[in-house]
Amino acid sequence: MIKNRFSIILTIIITFLININVYAKDSQNVAPPKIYGTSAITVDMQTGEIIYEKNIDSKIYPASTTKLLTAILLSENKEKDSTLTYTKGAKLQPPSSLNKDIHPINVGDTMSASSAMYGMLLHSANDIAYMIAENVSKDIQSFADEMNSKIKEFGLKNTHFVTPNGLHNPNHYSTAYDMSVIARQAFKVPWIREAISKSTINIKTSSGITFPLKNTNKLLGKDGCIGGKTGYTDAAGRCLVAIYERSGRKILGVVMHSIYDKDDTYVFNDMKKIIDWSYNEKPSTLFKKNSIITNKTIQYKPLGIGPSVKLNVPIYISQDITYYNNEVNKNELKENINIKSRANLKEIKGNLPIGTLKISQRDFSKSYALYSNISEIEILKKSLPIYITSFVLIIFLLYILARIIIKKFR
Repeated sequence: MIKNRFSIILTIIITFLININVYAKDSQNVAPPKIYGTSAITVDMQTGEIIYEKNIDSKIYPASTTKLLTAILLSENKEKDSTLTYTKGAKLQPPSSLNKDIHPINVGDTMSASSAMYGMLLHSANDIAYMIAENVSKDIQSFADEMNSKIKEFGLKNTHFVTPNGLHNPNHYSTAYDMSVIARQAFKVPWIREAISKSTINIKTSSGITFPLKNTNKLLGKDGCIGGKTGYTDAAGRCLVAIYERSGRKILGVVMHSIYDKDDTYVFNDMKKIIDWSYNEKPSTLFKKNSIITNKTIQYKPLGIGPSVKLNVPIYISQDITYYNNEVNKNELKENINIKSRANLKEIKGNLPIGTLKISQRDFSKSYALYSNISEIEILKKSLPIYITSFVLIIFLLYILARIIIKKFR
């Protein structure tokens, strides 16, 4: 009776401990946060890996996040000290606008390209984006053509731009993923990177009008946010692109079509949630270290020259292979195994790589070395007939040679 009770108690304790271990393993990663934005993405800036995703290929209106592409074209066509002229088209643009929000600007007044970059990216000035377009190109249509050429150059298939400032047009659209690519390209430009990192700055026109600018990105300077771009139209909802750096690691976030509430907090809270989650998210294991990936028939010459033997070689990976477990990565992940059909002794014994495994996702790929895992006994078993045949042949040749020599000296 006592033994039975002891067995029951022991079983309960073991079951409890097993459950604890299982729970600890399964609870390493927290479920992705729920946000108000209808589409969103986070991307590791160094590797291009997608960490968080929500409807990343759904059509959205990008609003003023469009201005990141306008900034790229400005940086490619003008120097910081280039002079830009305020145009009639710029004067007609609705707020946000330096002309209508801060101080009227006369058509024909000028400012530096550096000031224009700040005005467009910090205040999100529609008039300045329009002015930039008309100074870079002969007209707005030509500038739109340049924008779409750049979009094509970036390899984007779900984006088409019509305006330089992102004001609503049914033919002006993008996706959260495409905007992440445009933002990453923009962040590569030191001029743009420096501009979006500014919280406040004063700029001037040639006529002496001073414009105090404040960055519309409320997250800037908090929790590692080093830059970004806001956007809003009725059709687009509240949009935000933000770049973070924590402990040397940069992650880009995009939230599109969030809510624009009276306190303007929803999109920024959305961004904070997905960024914090992304920094804490650990990649899942695709292949564990030392696991067998495949088997391959490989030809090997035991003597280095001469006949070959065919070996059925188990192929293993020498390190963990991981990926971020989300729907996009699961659906698009590709494995490409490339293994030599002929190998030398060091490769067969696993001292040198015998092939590679390339893991590809949308904007990420990495190759891993593969090694042979065949035992030396198996190599010897397969090679033994050649060794024996070679040994017999050598003995026979030595015998013939000895006979020839003996005959010669008789």
